[in-house]
Amino acid sequence: MTDDSPAEAVPAHAVPPQRILLVTGVLGAGKTTAMRALEDLGWEAIDNFPIRLLDRLLETAPTHARLDAGAPIAIGFDTRTRGFDPRTIIDRVKLLSARPDLTVTTLFLDCGGAELQRRYNETRRPHPMSEDKPAESGIAAERELLEPLRRWADVVLTTTDFTTNDLQQAIRDHFRQDTPPRAVITVSSFGFSRGTPPLADLVFDMRFLANPYWDETLRPMTGRDAVVGDYIRRDAAFDEAFARIRDLLLLLLPRFEAQGKAYVNIAFGCTGGKHRSVFMAEQIASALREAGFSPTLLHRNLGSRAADLVELGGGRTR
Repeated sequence: MTDDSPAEAVPAHAVPPQRILLVTGVLGAGKTTAMRALEDLGWEAIDNFPIRLLDRLLETAPTHARLDAGAPIAIGFDTRTRGFDPRTIIDRVKLLSARPDLTVTTLFLDCGGAELQRRYNETRRPHPMSEDKPAESGIAAERELLEPLRRWADVVLTTTDFTTNDLQQAIRDHFRQDTPPRAVITVSSFGFSRGTPPLADLVFDMRFLANPYWDETLRPMTGRDAVVGDYIRRDAAFDEAFARIRDLLLLLLPRFEAQGKAYVNIAFGCTGGKHRSVFMAEQIASALREAGFSPTLLHRNLGSRAADLVELGGGRTR
């Protein structure tokens, strides 16, 4: 017997309203930086978009694979945007704000006139509204035009004393999603004789530990072999060094993530990149996993054929 009863409709309140953030402000105040920071936070960021087409945009599904239909949307516009008119924009956004399926917020980026002039002088770009007059004239005209939007905006950020990093952090503080993005963590081993990894954020030198290379039975093995690990662990300095490095990383990694750092590369080095650095990288990666992180483990020089020559050239002290 088939059930012909109609399927229950999903209550409207069960679907959270889509977040829309309108980003505007005076030219030179940091809109491009703000839009990039929002994109890093998972917003679909669309810059220089005509507000009159906003309704059509909301009916279109995002094309990026990592975004779903309900992903928050950040829309940047300024006085250069086609059809820009503050009063018309305010009226249109008021209509959108009345929709129960949308949460609309307006961010206005402001900046002091003297600082804006300095920025224009540094970039040697003319202000779009100054025509053949000094930048100060264009800044004043733009500020007058934008005043209705500034008064009406939900959030006003004044970037006069901000560095780029300061503005990025302010955007994260105001518009981060419920769960902060996790950094992509890479733990690697390498041999100093072949150079330090160029993209490493943190480098630890393991050459102070006893070198398994000088034990002929351990020489052909690597830091992945248990007997090599036991040899390194017997060094009196190992336990304390491991604990201090682990605790330092557990202190730093959440702070890196809070600052919006997308990638953290942690590198452990020894002479040839085969024994001590490999073992320490393996142990630290395991400790980070136990702490809730998901590091990628790489061994740059583990397969290098010339490792023996490197160790011999370095002498027993290394």
